[in-house]
Amino acid sequence: MSANPIVKLSFKEQMLQAREDAIVSTVNRLLAEKGFEAMTVDEVAANVGIAKASLYKHFPSKEDLAAAAMVKVMRRAQDFLTGLAANDSALDKLRAVVRWTMGLKLAGEMPSLPSQNSTLRTTLMGNKDYMDGLIDVSDRLGAMIEVAQKEGLINPRLPAIAVLYTLYARACDPVLEFLKMGGQHNDEQIIELVMSTCFDGLNAR
Repeated sequence: MSANPIVKLSFKEQMLQAREDAIVSTVNRLLAEKGFEAMTVDEVAANVGIAKASLYKHFPSKEDLAAAAMVKVMRRAQDFLTGLAANDSALDKLRAVVRWTMGLKLAGEMPSLPSQNSTLRTTLMGNKDYMDGLIDVSDRLGAMIEVAQKEGLINPRLPAIAVLYTLYARACDPVLEFLKMGGQHNDEQIIELVMSTCFDGLNAR
């Protein structure tokens, strides 16, 4: 049996896909800069350079716009996890993931997480692509945490879920922005400082 032929997109489909990618990238940046509540659909349309009516043909609501950006980030996280070196230790993999997320945050590519009562949170909870990605990432990170705890590299008395949420929090850590505003450290130095407080704690060594 011959392999399925590669389906080539028409020019119109390619243009629509390019526009959709531009929309999602713009939303991602605006979510990182100001958060969901402050972002407006008018602002997204103006930044992309299209009419708001055209924007709604791709995404019917502000929540759907933001959800698409969050799904894209989640897929990037899945790809990053898949690309980790298999022979690295569980702790080294966790450190690499946290370093990567903080790099995205400092580069303005990490959307701010929605608040508990946000309409975006409700939309995300009902978005299969996002939830499937979140569960996959959480399961993979959780497995790494448990291995690191068994190896004595992470405090085994801490519940794995508490460690997981602590690592997730680095993706929206305000310390990163405070240090950057201070102007005394570059991005790599900031990441190293926060990595140290996250993984080594504040006790003198």
